[in-house]
Amino acid sequence: MIRWLTGVAALAMPAAAMAQDDLEPIVIPILKGPSEEIVVVGSGVLTRSDGDTVQSSQLLTDVDAGLGARVENRLRDEAGIVQFRRSDGRSAHPTSQGVTLRGLGGNASSRALVTLDGVPQADPFGGWVAWSAYDAINLGGISITRGGGSGADGPGALAGTVGLYSEMTEGVTASAAYGSRDSFDASASAGTELGNGQVAIDGRYSRGDGFVPVAKGQRGAVDRAAPYEQGGLGVRLRLDAGDNSRIEASVRGFSDRRDRGTDFTESKVDGLDASLRVVHDPAGGTQWLALTYIQLRDFESGFASVAAGRNSAAPALFQRVPATGLGARFELRPAVGGANPLRVGADWRRTTGRTEEDYFFTAGVPGRHRSAGGSSDTIGAFAGWTSGDPDDGFLWTLSGRVDRWWLGTGYRTERNRDGGPVISDLRFASRQGWEGSGRAGVRWTSDAFSLRAAAYRGWRLPTLNELYRPFRVGSETTMANEMLKPERLWGGEVGMDWDNGDTKLSATLFANHLTNAIANVTLAPNLNQRQNLGAIDSKGIEVSAEQRIGPATLRATYALTDAKVDASGGAARLDGRRPAQIAKHGGSLSLRSNDDGPFGGFATLRYIGKQNEDDLGLLALGDALTLDAGLWWKFSDAVSIEARGENLFDELVPAAISSAGIVERATPRTLWVGVRTRF
Repeated sequence: MIRWLTGVAALAMPAAAMAQDDLEPIVIPILKGPSEEIVVVGSGVLTRSDGDTVQSSQLLTDVDAGLGARVENRLRDEAGIVQFRRSDGRSAHPTSQGVTLRGLGGNASSRALVTLDGVPQADPFGGWVAWSAYDAINLGGISITRGGGSGADGPGALAGTVGLYSEMTEGVTASAAYGSRDSFDASASAGTELGNGQVAIDGRYSRGDGFVPVAKGQRGAVDRAAPYEQGGLGVRLRLDAGDNSRIEASVRGFSDRRDRGTDFTESKVDGLDASLRVVHDPAGGTQWLALTYIQLRDFESGFASVAAGRNSAAPALFQRVPATGLGARFELRPAVGGANPLRVGADWRRTTGRTEEDYFFTAGVPGRHRSAGGSSDTIGAFAGWTSGDPDDGFLWTLSGRVDRWWLGTGYRTERNRDGGPVISDLRFASRQGWEGSGRAGVRWTSDAFSLRAAAYRGWRLPTLNELYRPFRVGSETTMANEMLKPERLWGGEVGMDWDNGDTKLSATLFANHLTNAIANVTLAPNLNQRQNLGAIDSKGIEVSAEQRIGPATLRATYALTDAKVDASGGAARLDGRRPAQIAKHGGSLSLRSNDDGPFGGFATLRYIGKQNEDDLGLLALGDALTLDAGLWWKFSDAVSIEARGENLFDELVPAAISSAGIVERATPRTLWVGVRTRF
């Protein structure tokens, strides 16, 4: 961890040295038009494109930092947002943390596009999301757009887009908390003017002894608590670069150590990200943005073979996955009649990665080694026009993008570790193709009431992990498939919104048709393969309601998702079944104070319905109702003390179930007490 954080600081120093003369702090993560919704979040500004208002979308600005709170758990409050496993980044395996919406499941790769300040965040090799990487960032808000077709952010937004936006800190904020099972959580952010710009440094460290993942009554001698240790450090700089222009630089590193509750199951994730953005946005003039970024990931994980009586464990596989993501984007918004209704641009993303695996252990010594990997490139161009004002009458939007993709020559080699002959040496031919995506939508507003409708198309390229890496969990083996085709989505929705300030209501009906959906398909007992299904058809309703009641706000969300698989041939047994890891019902109810006085608090009920663990529906995960709550006392402008609890009912939340019926649980009751300061 130390070498990663040292690297962050070293890379940040040249950027910090660039700052010069005085400048009032200005923070705008993306280009803004004169009629776009703007929500001020501290020293930052979180913006949402007018075009996104034709779809179901939310802006979350109550993103708690520190004191044990986690970004992925805040997203669970919004019904319909699903992470592949119900456990969070303290206990879930890192490769199981993909995110999706609207029932478009299938495996752990994300079908929603996750971005941080406009930079894609999915792992370059596997498509999962390292949620612990964002705990060390001072987030100003989260923008959620449900449904595909948002081409300006790049391909991959089949189910929607989750945009995280950082906030430039002014002064110093810090928190420290102690929790159940000897857990500790500390975070700090500091920011100040630096010459003609602003600099901010964010950091966080958390650790805990963890809980026993296996449900009580099924544990054996090999089962123990699963500890975790995570930390990160980031440096962000914004400075004036002339009239109406600025440069934004960011460098951050993170380290994540977890254990799965038995010997030989440790995992490690180290990451280092850097981005550089130049923004020019004169009021009433032509605006443009240029962005470039790099992602470096180094992932290691061990897997164990546990005896039937859970009285012994042996190493089964050790995996290391180095991966790199590179990208660039340019966007232009010409001035048209004093506004900027047109967005045109181009982007490029490249991913490379490989898996190095030792397996066939005898007396703790691996007998074989496997290496598999490849590369992918995508170059795209997009254009979109949005006309009208979402708050004054009629608005319409039309956008589209075209992408050219390449899969480089892939490979998978297996050999004996003792220097014997190569067992297999496979090379997979490179492929390429064209894909299109886009969105058309309208929104009509009269006072507090709005009606909207949208239709869209999106696509996703298979990850290198899906294409080239076979894997095994317990006795279950899943084969890779180098011939996987891109996923393609057609979808549409209609909805209504009511917002008079104190009362907010929203309801959306949606229907999606995902062809070539990639899923883990059962071929025989304990043998699966990643395959393109005929389709996943998903339809449903999403509802949210919010009411301000004096010093507090009551908010409820609910999603009903009716998702079915359309399959034939070798996957015919899946036809008509619900996709794995997708619940039909989900919802939340929360009451939160508005920070108007010295005392405050919150309480959140979350419900997740029954869902299938496997593609055939032979293993089921039961439903769960959990309660999180907290209280705080601000006894001065600078200092407050807080207490909070997760899963206060100590509900058994099943996160996974093996073919032998062993249930893995998500976080049990966890209590925290801490202090928060701001200067």
